[in-house]
Amino acid sequence: MENELSKIVSRPFAVGGKTIENRLALAPMTMLGNVAFRELVSKFGGCGLLFSEMLNAKRVPTEKPEASGYFRWREEERERLVFQVYGSEPAIMAEAARRVQDEGLFGVDINFGCTAKPICVQNCGAAALKDPAHAEKIVSAVRGAVSIPVFVKFRTGWKDDPAIPVELAKRFEDAGADALTFHPRVSPDRRARPPKWEYIGLVKQAVSIPVLGNGNVFDAQDCLKMLKSTGCDGVAIGRLAVSKPWSFAEFSDPDFAAQEDIYKNTALEYADLLEKHFEPRMGLRRFKRFALYFCASFRYGHSFFKRLKNAESMEEERNVVEEFLKNPPDPFAKPNMNFMV
Repeated sequence: MENELSKIVSRPFAVGGKTIENRLALAPMTMLGNVAFRELVSKFGGCGLLFSEMLNAKRVPTEKPEASGYFRWREEERERLVFQVYGSEPAIMAEAARRVQDEGLFGVDINFGCTAKPICVQNCGAAALKDPAHAEKIVSAVRGAVSIPVFVKFRTGWKDDPAIPVELAKRFEDAGADALTFHPRVSPDRRARPPKWEYIGLVKQAVSIPVLGNGNVFDAQDCLKMLKSTGCDGVAIGRLAVSKPWSFAEFSDPDFAAQEDIYKNTALEYADLLEKHFEPRMGLRRFKRFALYFCASFRYGHSFFKRLKNAESMEEERNVVEEFLKNPPDPFAKPNMNFMV
């Protein structure tokens, strides 16, 4: 199975006239897909495309990468980084996209997937799907503003009806989107029910542009099943990437072998990278968010997470990691999905 998966995901594909060398993508995740975490993933390798954290489009034109907690990147990732923005006004989204293009990034991603209440009350994120015509106008405005690839991340909608995402996908393609990332859950249902992967297949059949599948890929078998059962062009991996940042390397390289101390070393290296890229308070906050997903791999993960959550400094975080993982752990085959949120 490993050889079959690696052969599939290692095939290049094109989006908007640009080539992506690998069919695995780091899904956009707020406070998780930051510049330090993207560097961690890149050290392991195997990830073809990186998506940033989402950022309010209103902030993008004046944001300073050297000071921003979100609008920043490493020079080495610039040519494979897609920056995600959210907003409800087409003109403002277009202006944000122009700034992304001016920075020389690979592409821009429109967030129609976030279900967080503070985002949805602004008619942004998944709330935009309630008015498909207006969502289409946003995509069209962004397309008209830039020549770089335009991605759209979206959900099933606000009703469990496969016809809805199919219609949305067609609208987004007609508006000029170069690729779609589709998470097949209804918007009010964050993770209470499993995503309906069969909807990914329907979306893929409805459009001619690439479609990345997203949702509940927690091991190599899940990844292969999503690719083969839906026909999607690639897989965007979120929670698993945080729990096991080496998953991209594992899926794309059949010879990759995780060392027994990989969990401890990865957590400690991430602490170092956060200190490299962020001031202490900001870095510590991001490590705590990472810890929730990272601890989902372990028996007694709740107690591990509690100690990491209560740590008051990055040095204390390191001490907790060293103590809990001083002996090689016996992790779950898949992260504990009930532990994650």
